[in-house]
Amino acid sequence: MENTFVTESIKYIGVDDHEIDLFESQYIVPNGVSYNSYLITDEKTAIMDSVDKRKGKEWLAALEDALGGREPDYLVISHMEPDHGSSLADVAAKYPNMKLVGNAKTFAMADQFFGGAIKSERVIVKEGDTLSLGGHTLHFTMAPMVHWPEVMMSYEESEGVLFSADAFGKFGALDTEEDWACEARRYYFNIVGKYGVQVQSVLKKAAALDIKTICPLHGPILNENLEYYLNLYNIWSSYGVEADGVFIAYASIHGNTAKAAVELAQILKEKGAAKVAVSDLAREDMAECIEDAFKYGRIILAASSYDAGVFTPMHDFLSHLAMKNWQNRKVGIIENGSWGPTAARTMKAMLEGMKNITVCDTAVTIKSAMKQSDRAALQTLADEILA
Repeated sequence: MENTFVTESIKYIGVDDHEIDLFESQYIVPNGVSYNSYLITDEKTAIMDSVDKRKGKEWLAALEDALGGREPDYLVISHMEPDHGSSLADVAAKYPNMKLVGNAKTFAMADQFFGGAIKSERVIVKEGDTLSLGGHTLHFTMAPMVHWPEVMMSYEESEGVLFSADAFGKFGALDTEEDWACEARRYYFNIVGKYGVQVQSVLKKAAALDIKTICPLHGPILNENLEYYLNLYNIWSSYGVEADGVFIAYASIHGNTAKAAVELAQILKEKGAAKVAVSDLAREDMAECIEDAFKYGRIILAASSYDAGVFTPMHDFLSHLAMKNWQNRKVGIIENGSWGPTAARTMKAMLEGMKNITVCDTAVTIKSAMKQSDRAALQTLADEILA
């Protein structure tokens, strides 16, 4: 996974964070996260983004070493979120003659975070503007709502390098070996996923560029097989189906609904389902469950009835999906209720607000514990979800 080489004149100066417990105070990051920053050395020097203040001292030391005694001429700000922008005041104070490059929204946010603490000269750019460093020229592309309104990307034309802000990023520090797609997918759908239309717009702009290297703000530098990454982003941002299979998400109070979910999984495998993934919404990482809901085109929702509605982990799961614009999926439903089953109608009502969701006609109702007679209904649901 570790890849920090860009080119001879563009150096990686980012840092790994293994001390963080929850990214954005909600996403589990067992392998930490990287905060990426880059330095372009030419007639003039340009720093491409800063890092989270958590690792600010380490980053400033890496920057000073990479500069080799030179002063930076510019700091280009792609994104003002604190995991990238909270060191701005410190680096500006260290290099008072350095100019800050951003768009109008960038500096409005900088003032919100820092007030009047940053006195640096500002260079305000807009779509299509350029900045010459000598042999290197940066072209600026606005990427609003990928995933904040001030986000912009920079394309360096002489070496074909795209500084992509949070796009093409992933969870995980760079000194950890792990699959790119898994943690990039979890990162994308939980952080950027709502803004598929805006990502599609940026991908269209990128298609016109001769990109040889992608430098994201999290995760490894991408400089091989770029079509693979671009294709995944196209699938994800168009809410397409990445993998053939069925995802079963269940929320079980005493274990009986879980037994029905596991039984259905076995039935689906026997019927030839390409892949069956099963998650316990009450115990497993919600971000992982969101990831699988977007990965597969078919999903089974199995939940207990609770307080005349649906058990809270399922309610939370569906609320997350609605927030992330989950769409274009086929859904089957299993409910459990000992005296007044309400989970199915609650789940259906929540699904009605989502786009292009097809709900199977068969809805399986378990009364307290699964019985032999319930297996026939599960067989019917399996046939319908696979049809």
